[in-house]
Amino acid sequence: MNRLLDLFKNPLANFAIALLPATRCFGLKRALLNALGFEIGVGCKITGGVKFYGRGRIAIGEDTWIGLGCMFIVAPDAEIVIGSRCDIAPRVIFHTGSHRIGDGQRRAGEGYSSPITIANGSWIGTGSVVLGGSHVGSASILAAGATLLAGDYPADTLLAGVPATVKRAL
Repeated sequence: MNRLLDLFKNPLANFAIALLPATRCFGLKRALLNALGFEIGVGCKITGGVKFYGRGRIAIGEDTWIGLGCMFIVAPDAEIVIGSRCDIAPRVIFHTGSHRIGDGQRRAGEGYSSPITIANGSWIGTGSVVLGGSHVGSASILAAGATLLAGDYPADTLLAGVPATVKRAL
């Protein structure tokens, strides 16, 4: 039964989110996602157009906001964990997978994946991209449009740019 649920977990989640009002029915969305095997905390609000792909673990903490059109791409051997009281703006992409650099015949070489962690109280700006291996400390801000590469980023910092770097302490 778990194998069958794995096959339909994300399509069912995506379908349910598409059917429900974008900024309403948050409790119903949480209940459906938790029933499908996601780990969605009390008070978490997932808005419309959010999409889930892959078979890895996705955990989102209490009182976190997931903005319109966010995308979660998670490999089975990685996970995406977003803490409590985080604000994820619209169109943010979380992607745990990548490729090693291949030879001249095909530059996208062997695939691999790494987890993503966003600690409590952080704010991820509109249109940001968070790549596998990123670990954001608590109460940090990733500016709109920034791309976060693999690395450990300290708590209470403003990150911005492509690739994102620490701009200042908060």
